[in-house]
Amino acid sequence: MIELTNVTKRFNIGKNNQFTAVDQISLKIAPARVTVLKGPSGSGKTTLLALIGCMSRPTSGRIILKGVATAFFGLADPAAGFEVSSLPERFTTEIRRTTFGFIFQQFHLIKGISALENIMLPAYPCGEPQAIIRTRAQELLKQFDLTRQAHAMVEWLSGGEQQRVAIARALINNPLAIIADEPTAHLDSRLSQEFMERVADLKERGKTVLIASHDPLVFEAPCIDTVVEMRDGRVIGQSESP
Repeated sequence: MIELTNVTKRFNIGKNNQFTAVDQISLKIAPARVTVLKGPSGSGKTTLLALIGCMSRPTSGRIILKGVATAFFGLADPAAGFEVSSLPERFTTEIRRTTFGFIFQQFHLIKGISALENIMLPAYPCGEPQAIIRTRAQELLKQFDLTRQAHAMVEWLSGGEQQRVAIARALINNPLAIIADEPTAHLDSRLSQEFMERVADLKERGKTVLIASHDPLVFEAPCIDTVVEMRDGRVIGQSESP
């Protein structure tokens, strides 16, 4: 469970161009479900994803994670939850690595290295032996039907193959939650539908998936559980699947 209480994010505080990107949002994101943040560009979706994924801190408000075990809280009960919005950076870094997997709008794959190496990259800071990381990455390549492309430079891959590499990379640390920012923005309808089929599979495997999108192919997909509608940094509506 991810719980937000009165979360606000302001930029350029004290300057003439100060603005509020996220404004007093309170929201609960259920585990092992797919939630979509729906809204036009500038509605605050991407900023809210960054706050939830510990890539940015709120100006005010609280973000609490429940069901997450961490090294720095020792034997504390993960079901009780802990607030991440005020943790030191060294702690939020661990949370990003172990709790969240990220799929970016432009994929952000590293050109000049192979698909296999791209998938392995997020696991290196965790300190595991490279052989173990490589084995896990090879298993993901097989899972996403990319074994033949393992040693191909990512810039040689098709759009659909790059998308699958990006998803595999997000899964390399076996995160509890996947965060995807406009993942279908540069995909055609067929590839967008394929992406949502993979989201459905992640849900079946118990992953929490949070997507920001204004694409009807995303927020109207059968696997979606919750649609949160945003505008001007606020939540203006929320609907649940039957």
